[in-house]
Amino acid sequence: MTWRCIANSFEEETIVRVETLNLNTTLGATTAYVDRPEQDSEIAVLLIQEWWGINHHIRDIATRYAAEGYNCVAPDLYRGRVAADTEEASALMQALAIEDGLETISKAMAAAEETYGIKRFAINGFCMGGTFALRAACEMPELKAAAPFYGDIPSEDVLKNLKVPTLFIAGERDAWINPEKVNGLKEAAKKYNLPVEVVSYDADHAFFNDTRPQVYNAEAAADAWLRVLEHFRKHLAK
Repeated sequence: MTWRCIANSFEEETIVRVETLNLNTTLGATTAYVDRPEQDSEIAVLLIQEWWGINHHIRDIATRYAAEGYNCVAPDLYRGRVAADTEEASALMQALAIEDGLETISKAMAAAEETYGIKRFAINGFCMGGTFALRAACEMPELKAAAPFYGDIPSEDVLKNLKVPTLFIAGERDAWINPEKVNGLKEAAKKYNLPVEVVSYDADHAFFNDTRPQVYNAEAAADAWLRVLEHFRKHLAK
């Protein structure tokens, strides 16, 4: 276990604990990167990676959650691989079956529950991780809240089963998860009375990623982060 001093959103110094969970899945062993707050908590956020893998940006977000008092568990869907460029990232993402990713997320939940006594989980994901976060919210009703960022929208026969309160974050200039796809989510939410709120920003895909200056939008990212924290506070309360 590693201890780190960092600053939380109130600019106060706090301590987080960095640990690793070992996971066994059908397609092989993997791990979950864990950031834990200084004070033990029964609440956790499952953080699902972008198509790059568990890189510095994902670890940084995990630390931010720990600074807010949450356990943050980031299951490694790529089993240790981190993409060096977009070509490798695309290949890794294409090779990842939805069933495999969902199983890894489920195993991470079970391991965190057993190891840390976690009783309530939310899920947050970005890009590819947003796709998995929304899909998990449709298939894992035990989740208390979800916050997918610019992830792909599942088919209507999957989406109609969504029971988990979901805050979907989108970029209006996103060429992948474009406004047409986002409108499809809104229409399905209305049709099936789904617990979905969609917030769109005048921003590109991956606008939350502050390691990519070509797409990062500081104002949108800051506002989205506050919305996610409020969403989780509301739905993770006892």
